Amino acid sequence: MANSAPSCRAFSWLWLWLLLLLRLWCLLLVLYCPMMSSALVVRELPGFDGPLPFFLETGYVEVDESNGVQLFYYFVQSERDPASDPLLLWLQGGPGCSGLSGLVYEIGPLLFDVQYTANGYEGGVPRLLYRPETWTKVSNIIFVDSPVGAGFSYASTEEGFKSSDTIAIKQLVIFLKKWLDQHPQFMSNPLYIGGESYCGIIIPALTLEIDKLIRKASGESLPFNLKGYIAGNPMTDKKFDTDGKIKFFHGMGLISDELYELAKVNCRGSYDPPANHQCAKYIESINYCTKDINVFHILEPSCKTLWRNVTEKAEMHRLMLESDGVGVPLHFKCRHDSYQLLYIWTNDETVRKNLGIRQKITQQGSQQDLYTRSYATNLTYATVKGAGHTAPEYKPKECLAMFARWISTIPL
Repeated sequence: MANSAPSCRAFSWLWLWLLLLLRLWCLLLVLYCPMMSSALVVRELPGFDGPLPFFLETGYVEVDESNGVQLFYYFVQSERDPASDPLLLWLQGGPGCSGLSGLVYEIGPLLFDVQYTANGYEGGVPRLLYRPETWTKVSNIIFVDSPVGAGFSYASTEEGFKSSDTIAIKQLVIFLKKWLDQHPQFMSNPLYIGGESYCGIIIPALTLEIDKLIRKASGESLPFNLKGYIAGNPMTDKKFDTDGKIKFFHGMGLISDELYELAKVNCRGSYDPPANHQCAKYIESINYCTKDINVFHILEPSCKTLWRNVTEKAEMHRLMLESDGVGVPLHFKCRHDSYQLLYIWTNDETVRKNLGIRQKITQQGSQQDLYTRSYATNLTYATVKGAGHTAPEYKPKECLAMFARWISTIPL
């Protein structure tokens, strides 16, 4: 009994040290959490019936430590052969559109149930279905919320939210390198950079930046097995895009031969900015003739022509976002109205929890409709007949067939 007191004291000191070590470990977890992998395997999603029939991972990658810039991503493994199929980094347009646009509306394995929404939105979590024409049939795809502020990407400082094309490209290089470091099993997979719309500005520059790094490496091991890039209906430069748009209007019969020739002569084939007063006059006429055209898809009605009453449209969208599942069904008049479902879905707390969103965020098909042209610069220009601005959204089978042949180096 005489020796029991020292033993108890030694035991107490041991527990004290263990508690101190535990507290230190917890502190280190808090301090270095952003540097650790935040990858989360998502097996179920609200609105989707049953477990997901594909592998979905979400997470954050820090691309600016001083400002705490975290880019959020969705990664879907190829449903064919993830170990050898290409890895595609997919970027959205905008600038500022979330990677969810590609995942749910364009090339990903999910889509909203349009049959359900056709009868009107009645509230609750929008229903999701599996998209059989997903590009993940033949490729691993990373959908990323870029630039910072898009989707669920965020920064911990006000300075961190400031971005530009140059900054976005720099951060995407860091993102891709870190992501591959965390997923070394995909380092040897053929790497492609892809996207559409405004990212026509980003994609070539990002591809070039990665290529420069590879060439400068001189023996240093880099995780990029870069093979090429794909840009859908890309923005290039306002001057060239405007010139091309007017030629397109004429070619599709949306403006008369007479008006086109007058504009062509007076503008000398260059429409932005107008070269003179007469040129400006004919461009104004062209704009008037095409003001009711749906520029995203000329074969579909324009939202603004279907919703002449802007106040009524705004009220419909407000009621959708505030709907609690009870009340009169809210009907969509155009394709763009259904995009509100994405806002409703992503603002659901259960959805955010399943995706692993951090609470501190403040903010096989026929080739008959495909036309191609190859260039000496190793570029191929392909046109999908009947598609709109985001081609896979309108022609999923044809676009999947085009992409599958391209990554397999089969002539389109």
